[in-house]
Formats: sequence, C-alpha cells, structure tokens
Amino acid sequence: MSKALVVAIDGPSGTGKSSVSKAVAVRLGVSYLDTGAMYRALAWSCVDAQIDLGDASAVAEHCRTFDLRMGMDPKSPTVGVGDRLIDAEIRQDAVTSVVSQVATNLDVRANLKQRQRDLIAQGSAATGGCVAEGRDITTVVAPDAPVRILMTASEEARMARRSKQLKVAAESTRSQIVDRDRADSTVSQFTTAADGVVTIDTSHIDFRQSVAAVLQVVKEVLDGDPELSASAG
Repeated sequence: MSKALVVAIDGPSGTGKSSVSKAVAVRLGVSYLDTGAMYRALAWSCVDAQIDLGDASAVAEHCRTFDLRMGMDPKSPTVGVGDRLIDAEIRQDAVTSVVSQVATNLDVRANLKQRQRDLIAQGSAATGGCVAEGRDITTVVAPDAPVRILMTASEEARMARRSKQLKVAAESTRSQIVDRDRADSTVSQFTTAADGVVTIDTSHIDFRQSVAAVLQVVKEVLDGDPELSASAG
C-alpha cells in the first residue's frame, strides 16, 4: 500500500498558512484540515453551552463529548457541531477573543490532537493525502509527515495581512496576532522550525508565490520518494 502524502504546515497567525494550505490541497487533490478551527469550534460550543471558559475541567469534559464535524474538502471546508454549521460563527470576535483559553488547556489539546490524527488518517484514506495546518502539526500531531513546513513572516507583515483581511487599521489587529501567539506559545512551539522542518518566510512574497514555495518543497520530497510519489500520482 502506498504511503499517504501528508503535508504538515505550522506557523503563527497572519502568515497566510490557511489560504495557502487550502490552495495546496486543491492542487494536490488531497484533503485539508484546519486544526485551529477545531479549537475555535470548541470555544464556540462552550460559550453556546454557557460553560465557564475559566473552568479548565469543565471545558475539558465538554471537549471529550462535543460532536465536532470537520468537512475536509479544500474547495469548501466546513466546521460543524452536531448538525449545525458554524463556519461564520467561529471567525467572529466573540470566539477569536477567547479561543486561547481553550487552546492552552492541556487536556483539551490532548483530546483534539488525537482527533486531528484520526482526521488526517481518514482524509488520507479517502484522497491519498492531507494538508493539515495549525500550531504543532509538524512536531506533535504528525511529526512523521513526509512534508513538514513552518510558515513564518515578520510581525509587521502579519499585522498588515490581517488588517487587510479584516479591513481595519493594522495596529488594531495586534491582539489577534501578537497577543494570541504569545498565549498559544506557552503550550506549543510554532515560531522556530524543528529538525527536518522546512521554513518558508512569506514576509515579502505574495499568495501565489507562497503556494508555489510550498509546492516546490512537496515536489522535492516526492522526487526523492518513488513510493510516496506513486500515491500522489
């Protein structure tokens, strides 16, 4: 049986990793998993269920039982809890402002990491591979992935990118970029590449060039692994 083409992409907020990862998955014809959306979904579900996010045990217990459903088609990925799609809700400020409270809960991380491994396996079985992006995919969730990439960018570039996306002043995005990364970095290392992880700096390249840079790394790995190349073909 051919090996699955798993592409693990980590990085801080505002590097373009989500949009680039989706585009790469489309180009490769494989599944796509936004692991950050899973933490956002849990935060939304806790708020919806009126669970105190400061109660770590209650949040962890809710995480173990909530019915998270991830649609992994890169052309139209979805996030749902039960039968309700919450793609728009998890991107609202009410969730963005509190998501680090669940993302830094170690019991939550243990549960969601296992779910992420299961989803990567399921997506790979269905399509021959998966592009998974987040904070610690290259080091914890899928450390054996054939392709591991850390996408990074300067703080200025990341704030400018997010401000353009949200149509607000760059400085107003600081809490979404710098503060959240600072909080998340207490439980996850996503600013420095681990051994064997390729760094791509997107500070001075555009979306198209970023996609091309990732695809070039994938090509180099495939060229060196005939068995993996067969599964991707």
